[in-house]
Amino acid sequence: MGLVNHTVVTHFILLGIPNTDGLQSILFFTFLAFYLCTLLGNLLILSAVLADSHLHTPMYFFLCNLAMVDIGISSNITPKMLAVLLGQNRVIPLSGCVFQVFFGHILGSTECLLYTVMAYDWYVAICHPLRYLLIMNWRVCALLATGTWITSCFHSTILTSLIFTLPYCRSNVVDYFFCDIFPIVRLACSDTHIVETVTFTNTGMVPMVCFLLILVSYICIIFSVLKMNSGKGPCKAVSTCSSHLTAVMLFFGPCALVYAQPQLSHVLVPAVQVFGLVVASMLNPMIYSLRNKEVKGALKKIVGAHIFSH
Repeated sequence: MGLVNHTVVTHFILLGIPNTDGLQSILFFTFLAFYLCTLLGNLLILSAVLADSHLHTPMYFFLCNLAMVDIGISSNITPKMLAVLLGQNRVIPLSGCVFQVFFGHILGSTECLLYTVMAYDWYVAICHPLRYLLIMNWRVCALLATGTWITSCFHSTILTSLIFTLPYCRSNVVDYFFCDIFPIVRLACSDTHIVETVTFTNTGMVPMVCFLLILVSYICIIFSVLKMNSGKGPCKAVSTCSSHLTAVMLFFGPCALVYAQPQLSHVLVPAVQVFGLVVASMLNPMIYSLRNKEVKGALKKIVGAHIFSH
């Protein structure tokens, strides 16, 4: 299946999820269900926010951005992964591989930055409620959202350029279920030490900085909640940001597990990436809708209007 030395690689062959021989059919239907739930859940979130004027606030504006990111992440990986699981089409052209790496890192970085921006939004809402609308006005929200996408695009462009300017003249068989940086770089026929160092530093620094900023925001929120005199105040504040905190733990938790157990990385990395790319994108709409009365109310209105219109 590999290419002869000194032949330029024009396509890659994906072998699929490691250590899953004999489970392809079960995984296919499982991931297909996850993907459909991801699309349905995130589209419902978008529809609810757009349809209900009461949800036209900074918090739900960022939630819409997160829903679009989740749809993009899942759609960037899952359709090809399903084809590979069926054994129908393991081949991905070089341009398709570039697309997966480029948009995968744009979307992953944007999600990381959005969680940070949302943590800041919670901080302002809870610690400075009287100045919330002044601080988080629509101009600021638009700048923050645009900034996350532009920064992620710049980040992804650097990484993708470094990876695909390498000469690929060895095997074109990728022992993975999608085009990720390190499985692809292993196939290069030149020194990849600098690329791997830059990539590892970049992909490690962005989540680390974001996590620290989120941590600082929540420390400030905790101190502010503890100072509240009202009995209902602390409960309402904790309930308000619990959905975001749950999503943050689902995003950063698996990554921390891999870095904390490097000797198990060859076992954990595929499972963590499947969880982050397929499962977490499906869970986010459930987290934000099931724990949010306003979103559930908007969804009930949409479903009720659809039923009565027929």
